Amino acid sequence: MIIIVDERPTVTDAYCASLTREGHATTGLTHNEFVDWLQSVDKKDISAIETIIVGSFPNRTGVIADIKSKSNIPVIAVNDLSDLDSMLKLFMAGADDVVRKPVHARELIARMGAIRRRVCAVPNQMAAGQLRVYFDGRDPEVYGQVLMLPRRERRILEYLASNRSRRVNRSMIFNAVYGLFDEEVEESVVESHISKLRKKLRHALGYDPIDTKRYLGYQLVGQVEAQTNVPFDSSNSAMARSNVEYRMELPLKNESESDDFATTAVLFDVNTEVSVFG
Repeated sequence: MIIIVDERPTVTDAYCASLTREGHATTGLTHNEFVDWLQSVDKKDISAIETIIVGSFPNRTGVIADIKSKSNIPVIAVNDLSDLDSMLKLFMAGADDVVRKPVHARELIARMGAIRRRVCAVPNQMAAGQLRVYFDGRDPEVYGQVLMLPRRERRILEYLASNRSRRVNRSMIFNAVYGLFDEEVEESVVESHISKLRKKLRHALGYDPIDTKRYLGYQLVGQVEAQTNVPFDSSNSAMARSNVEYRMELPLKNESESDDFATTAVLFDVNTEVSVFG
């Protein structure tokens, strides 16, 4: 999620619209709204913030210093004018980057990626077997071929890939993909997106790379881990159901009565796939 802080609603609305089109969850706040949020936010919510873009408002150097005292969230300051003194003050306050307007949304995204690689030691891509996930807005690749995904599913996959060493729950995924302030969407939508995403990945890879543990959350795993964690599924193959007998009642036509049916118990031996009538 990206937060844009500026006193002018037209500015925050414009940035939110352009970054949202690029697939990022965003929200725009005024200076006072952001300060109130920063004072009350907990660590779990802070971890969902990708970048804070600081525009024009009073005492923004002080706000940047407050952000850096609480977390290592990347901060990009946007200057209206090319002013060396103000730029130096912003860097001294803790800004990770300073850009001059106008600036395109894709340039901001590229700068965010550069900051993450430099400051947070986050790579620009992650490979797990034949699956390659990019963190710069590109679709993933499977066996070297691009796998086109809707932006929400792509963002979920990117979040799982960037947190591959741990499990993440539904709330964490929702906050990262939809943002902390989106009250119009229910958290349950995450499960729907993950269901669609894992079907596409399973079809392309031949296995399900998203491991789910009840009460613990989701984790991106490799092929060996996925095969180790596969639960029993009676629909996979007949051999998976070996030594299992199914008893059912089937209507069989009675030879002595042309219009009547007699019910006979049927025992299916799955190993031999031979029906034995008793």
